[in-house]
Amino acid sequence: MRLQRYLAASGVASRRRSEELIVAGLVRVNGRVVRELGTSVEDKDVVEFGGRIVAPALEPAYIIMNKPLGVVTTMRDPEGRRTIADVLHRNGWERRVVPVGRLDYDTAGVLLLTDDGALAHVLTHPRFGVEKTYRAILRGRLSTEQVAEMQRGMKLDDGRAQPARLRVVAARRDASSVDVTIHEGRNRQVRRMFEELGHPVIGLTRLHFGPIGLGTLAPGEIREATKREVSALRVIADVAKAEEGEES
Repeated sequence: MRLQRYLAASGVASRRRSEELIVAGLVRVNGRVVRELGTSVEDKDVVEFGGRIVAPALEPAYIIMNKPLGVVTTMRDPEGRRTIADVLHRNGWERRVVPVGRLDYDTAGVLLLTDDGALAHVLTHPRFGVEKTYRAILRGRLSTEQVAEMQRGMKLDDGRAQPARLRVVAARRDASSVDVTIHEGRNRQVRRMFEELGHPVIGLTRLHFGPIGLGTLAPGEIREATKREVSALRVIADVAKAEEGEES
């Protein structure tokens, strides 16, 4: 395995960043500083970074976060805003994981993070249509016709949105609470659908991402996925692989 890939799999940094660390002379293999990017390492080799031995994890990590409002879904932010990396570190999680998809700065809720690149690809690929359920707080009250329009699929400025499932949780004259389920991943799609109907979103929380539910996880908290949740995620991946095999 190439050294930069080994470092990335060990959670040290991204592959590109790992290349920079190697060139800078910050990595040792078997006690010797290595600067060559083409260096290969094997299981018997001892790799050190920052004075400690690093090695790839035996099993992928699957972390569920309740992303708070006012946090960007990136590991670093040039504008200095709070990131999901800050949330992970505050919870004592140091192993490198990346978000599966994203949540907007002003959207809270369930976010899956992992170092399982193959699974992340499936879960974010548009063709596999992983369902996402949001609790939206709206201005005003949806009419029966507006609910039907969203359920049929409505026109947006970037094309027709596919049918959504809706459940009105509460409705008053000035505000409503609605659960909406979609399986597309367009930018700010839920907000744009309701705005198109004249009901701006004033609060948005993702409750479910595929088989992963928010549950009682408080904003800013994380937990590891249960075995049942991981199995459900892998079923999605297996189905996707089977579909790809049938088409090839």
